This record gives sequence, C-alpha cells and structure tokens, in this order.
Amino acid sequence: MSDQTNDRKLEHIRAIENDPDTDRSGHYFDRMRLMHRALPEVSLNDVDTSSRFLGYDLSFPLLISSMTGGDHELIKTINRNLAEAAQRTKVAMAVGSQRVMFTTPEARSSFELRELAPDVPLIGNLGAVQLNYGITAEQAQQAVDCLKADALYLHLNPLQEAVQPEGDTDFSNLKDSIAELVKQLDVPVLLKEVGSGLSPADIELGLAAGVSCFDVAGTGGTSWSRIEHHRRKDQNNIGLKFQDWGIPTPRALTLASPYHSRATIVASGGLRDGIDMVKSVILGASLCGMAAPLLKPAMKSADAVVEEIEKIRTEFRTAMFLLGAPDVASLFNNRTLILDEC
Repeated sequence: MSDQTNDRKLEHIRAIENDPDTDRSGHYFDRMRLMHRALPEVSLNDVDTSSRFLGYDLSFPLLISSMTGGDHELIKTINRNLAEAAQRTKVAMAVGSQRVMFTTPEARSSFELRELAPDVPLIGNLGAVQLNYGITAEQAQQAVDCLKADALYLHLNPLQEAVQPEGDTDFSNLKDSIAELVKQLDVPVLLKEVGSGLSPADIELGLAAGVSCFDVAGTGGTSWSRIEHHRRKDQNNIGLKFQDWGIPTPRALTLASPYHSRATIVASGGLRDGIDMVKSVILGASLCGMAAPLLKPAMKSADAVVEEIEKIRTEFRTAMFLLGAPDVASLFNNRTLILDEC
C-alpha cells in the first residue's frame, strides 16, 4: 500500500542524495570566534560532557534531528540504525513526520523504535498545520504511543508547504489549536521550525499556548524549499528563490535569549560538528540537533552512525577543554567565552 505522503518521504531522501546543494552550508557559526585558553586549568580527561533532557541522562547534548519515516525499506533501515546508535551513544532522537502512518498503516513500523532505544529520549513528530487539516488529538496521541515517545514535536514549515506542490498552507489560528492539543496530550509538546528559524513572536505565541520548549531550527543547513523545488513538475522556481530564506541559527538563538527563564531552547539548522554545538550552548541552547551529518551513515549501518556521533562528541569535549569549561553548565549562556560575535 502506498500513497502520496508515503512516496514523498523517499523523494525527499533522493533529492538530498542527488543534489548536494540542498545542504546550504551557511557556516554561520564560523563567524563566531571563541576565547581560547592557553591555561585551561582543567584536565581533558576530567571534562564532563554529560547533560539532561526530558528526564534522561545524555552523554552530551546531542539530538538526532527529525529525518524520515514511511513504508520503504530504506526509510525503515535509516530509522532503526539511528535509534540503535542513539541508544549506544546515549543521545536523544526525534523522528520524521508521523502523518504518514495515518495514510499508510504499514509505515507504523518505521516509528516503532522504543525497543531499540529504551534508555534515551524519543520525540514524535507531526506538522502543526495538520491540526487545520483534520489531524486530531487522538491521532496525535497515537503517534506518541506508537513511538512510546517522551514528547511530541509540532513542526512549523510554512515555507516548505508554500513551495510543495501539494502543500497545506492554512496556518490561521494555529495557536489555539496547539493550546488545545497541549492540554490533551500526556507528554510535552515542543515547537520547531524545519530550517527557517523561530522569531521572538513565534516563541511568544508558543508560550501563550502552553509550550515551554522550542527548537529554533534556523537557516544554514538543509533547505526544504530547495528539496521541494525538485518535486515540482512545472517551471516555477519559487523553491530556489526562497532556498536561503529565514533566520540563521546563531541569530535565532540570540533572539531567543530573553526566554531562558521561561523556556528550553534547542538549536538546530546548520550545525555540523562539536564546535558548532559548543557555540550553540554558549548562545543558550540546552540541546543541539543534527540531521544531515548523520543521514548518510544511517543509510549504511548503526556502527557508522555511532562512529560519526563519537567523532562529534570528541570535538565537543575538545572545544570545552580549550575554553577551560569543566562541564556543560559552565558553557550555558556564558557570553564571556565569545571573542567575536557572529
């Protein structure tokens, strides 16, 4: 059994494979220089990279960001490899949009991952706009239950929907629908963009709806606008025109800084290594999401994903050492560690 939503998942992966420029490689974090310490006054062996999220102890504040899901063997393999690697390395994981499981029941198995990752945070995922197109609180709870998730991402993707040939573009009055869902679900609801950034106004609306965790997901990494461009059959180049639209992730983190007392902030969008992660924590992120660096390894094996995650963790730990930061708490929102702003 197949449908348009299910097939679209594989089309997205093929677009990423065939067009390296879907990764916009903004490198916005490169513009931010940190205060190197020649006398760090800490042993590298004593640097503690551990953190906590959603009640779990993590080896370091990495989130395997949302990628995919559906009734294709490649997609199922990707998700299983990611989940196994998350468990082995003790990092968090979010899945791709679960709407497909309501149109293609066979896709459910791509989200049944808890047995592979029993001891790490798992985050479900639905498009917020789908609350205006018939997705109910009961279905949202089914998505949570299928994954045995600790939280549910509601992703916000107005640009992607505007470019997508079959896009759902009625984003009116979503705050009230989100607020109602927050009341009905038995796990926290998190709001995230998918690569164009959250503004302070977006965070204000989310807080008013009862949300307390936000993934800013800014520009600089994967462009869903460009990906959807490849799926159009007409000659409209709007996906290319808007491929770099939005708020760069470091800027989005800075804009979110006034909300640290009321909200948990997650950084994603263009993070490529452990140094970008350290910079994100310094800018106020409690968790750092990556997808693109882990997709190709996930198409190979769980071992390949573990190898990439451990490389990123080594970079994260080394950067902490060179800043004289003994633990993650000493990094968080510590702007004295910034030499030059981005």
